[in-house]
This record gives sequence, C-alpha cells and structure tokens, in this order.
Amino acid sequence: MEYLLAALSGYLIGSIPFGLLLTRAAGLGDVRNIGSGSIGATNVLRTGRKGLAAATVLLDAGKGALAVLIAMHWLPGYEGVAALGAILGHCFPVWLKFNGGKGFATAAGVCLALAWQVVLVCAAVWAAALAISRISSVSSMASVLVAPIAAWALGLEQLVPVLVVVAAIVIVQHRANLVRLAKGTEPRVGSKE
Repeated sequence: MEYLLAALSGYLIGSIPFGLLLTRAAGLGDVRNIGSGSIGATNVLRTGRKGLAAATVLLDAGKGALAVLIAMHWLPGYEGVAALGAILGHCFPVWLKFNGGKGFATAAGVCLALAWQVVLVCAAVWAAALAISRISSVSSMASVLVAPIAAWALGLEQLVPVLVVVAAIVIVQHRANLVRLAKGTEPRVGSKE
C-alpha cells in the first residue's frame, strides 16, 4: 500500500503541466504547438519569454522535490518510488494524453530533495556541457548520466538504482533529440526552431 501511495502521489504531483499552464495564462496558447512540442522549459523559452521559461524550470523542479519531501514525511523509505512517480507524471501526464515533458527539471528537483550533493556535481556538468555545446539536450543528458556515478562516488550507493532509472527515463524522452544530434540538426539555445 505504501509503495502504491508513494507512486501515485508522486505521479499526480509530477503530472501538473506547469509549462503549458504558464504559457496559456500568458496568452501564448498551447506550447505544444511550437518547437519540440514539449511542455518543458526549453520549449517554453522558444516563445521568447525568458521569465516564463525560468518559472517553468523552478516549478517543474519544485514538484519533483515536493513529491520526494512528502514521501520523506509521510512514507519514509519510499522516497525513491515517489521520485520516479513524479518524473513519470511529468513525462506522461494523464491530463495530456500521456504526452508531457522530457523530465530534466523534475529530475533535478528529485535529486535536490534526495541528495543535494549530487545536484552540485550535475549542475557543474550541465553548465560545462552547455558552455561547450550550446545545446540544451546535450547538457541535460550529460548531467543525468553523471548523477548515479556522482551518488556512488559520494557514498550514496542506495540512490544509484533510482538515479539509473531516472537517467534512463530522461534519455528515452530525449530520443528525438538524439536523432537530431546524429543528423546535426539539433537546435542551439536561443533558437526558435
């Protein structure tokens, strides 16, 4: 029962589509009709509204952290289940016919609540990858891939299985980006494509 409650509560919190809600509230219509079609911050940035994109990052990360913190308080020991539920909720929200975002900001929030030390390592990798590539998807994928390694190196072995699954979900959600990267057509940060 605790497993189910943690998964369901995480999923429901994660499924709140902040990128879509914010762009609609700002009178910009449905963010899924532009760019990658995602509800995440990178696609919100393609509207030209940096403030909305920043708010999307914060809210998507916040919902990931909230799901974990609620589990820590009410369902201790099931934080990892709630974390995965939140990411799955963001990527596959029932309200949007299971077509959501790519999960990176929510994964960052989950990691922040589970182990802030891992986030510091991932943030450094993210910043370096973005500075070198100027491609958001490259920095996102690089940082989630390093998360389980960072957890292991920091002595947080119990988080490694959860972070491996988190990385797998985020990478799978970036499969279209991987195809564009292979073709050399992946848009750089600031592009409206």
